[in-house]
Amino acid sequence: MSFLTDFRIRIAAIITLVTMLAGSVVYAQLEGTERGVAPLASTGDFEVMGVKVDIHGDNAFDARKKGWEEAQRLAWKMLYKRTHGGESSSLPDGTLNTIVSAIIVEQEQIGPKRYIATLGVMFDRARAGSILGVGGQRLRSPPLLVLPVMWSAGSPQVFENRTEWQKAWARFSSGDSAIDYVRPYGSDSESLVLTAGQANRPSRRWWRNILDQFGAADVIIPIVRLTYAYPGGPVTARFTARYGPDNRYIDSFALKVGRSEDIPKMLDQGIARLDNIYAGALSRGVLTTDKSLIIDDPFNIDELNLEDFDLGGDAAEEMPAGEGALPAGANGGSESSGEAPAPTTAATTISLQFDTPDVGAVGRGESAVRGIPGVSAASTSSLALGGVSVMSVTYRGDIASLAQALRAQGWQVQQGAGALRISRPGQ
Repeated sequence: MSFLTDFRIRIAAIITLVTMLAGSVVYAQLEGTERGVAPLASTGDFEVMGVKVDIHGDNAFDARKKGWEEAQRLAWKMLYKRTHGGESSSLPDGTLNTIVSAIIVEQEQIGPKRYIATLGVMFDRARAGSILGVGGQRLRSPPLLVLPVMWSAGSPQVFENRTEWQKAWARFSSGDSAIDYVRPYGSDSESLVLTAGQANRPSRRWWRNILDQFGAADVIIPIVRLTYAYPGGPVTARFTARYGPDNRYIDSFALKVGRSEDIPKMLDQGIARLDNIYAGALSRGVLTTDKSLIIDDPFNIDELNLEDFDLGGDAAEEMPAGEGALPAGANGGSESSGEAPAPTTAATTISLQFDTPDVGAVGRGESAVRGIPGVSAASTSSLALGGVSVMSVTYRGDIASLAQALRAQGWQVQQGAGALRISRPGQ
């Protein structure tokens, strides 16, 4: 064998080895065994959690059945008190069985003739709402991507490892929230794209690609910083609510537990408070979709001067809650008149909720909306036959102009933050 041939064989072997090692590194990055936890499915049902029961029965199966029936009765009283502030008369078990959509087992102990458990009960919003006398449907925010950043031991993590913060977001029941959370969990290549560093990248084009991948309109960035007094001892958590591609500050607070074992419970409490903060920001008009994220903008956003944007920073966490917030009603609106206002040149994407009792209602609704001047696209992004579906509408104008145009065509319109609810008279 000549020297040249032997050299070529060695070079080929080295290239093959390097390729195999590179593939192993990529595989390790994508296929980590401790990547994340898939989130609970979110519905619009009424949720009552933390219902405690202690029931005896003829056997284990009978005790569990009686325990669940008792949980339904207790949960109904809790739900009525929550919505009306008073005591409710009991409903027959047959009626409760028709309005309860699910039982969630938080913790249970099953004995030969005894059942002890902490349960959650979910009530169908439409059926229970008609009995409670409250609206069966309500407006929610546009879909918002959740980027949960956790600081611990001086370094931030999102989906690089399976953190307690990501677990807490995965088990959070968001069906009764005003925020439509889109919760990834680091599967496949998500952990390479959704990192703590991404929160500080203002590039609208890069953010638009990420949001399109997850079907979201904007991003929220809930941050928690854990500080340990000593291993196993008291832990302080500082929670910060941020949002948008510029990582804007909304509010922050702190919680503390005496033992490390109580961290999951503390994080659950923190998420509940963050949810209230984001819901409050939505109602005040602060949590509005950034117009620069709209893909149909006629200009190249990456060529803009970044000094025009508030890029945030570490010091922003200490800002007052209202500082740096986007003003409510920034989009403005046209004065009321008998005719629909002429749409402006800037295109916006608006979520439209509409009733879809059958398949035909989907096509009829999309066709009616496409016929409105200024609408360039209308497609159903979330289908719920027999319920309320969501249509994504691209419109050259603001949300107030679209609402007025819909009313001019005979629709009844309810306007919320970044979304509209439409129905025909008599529905």
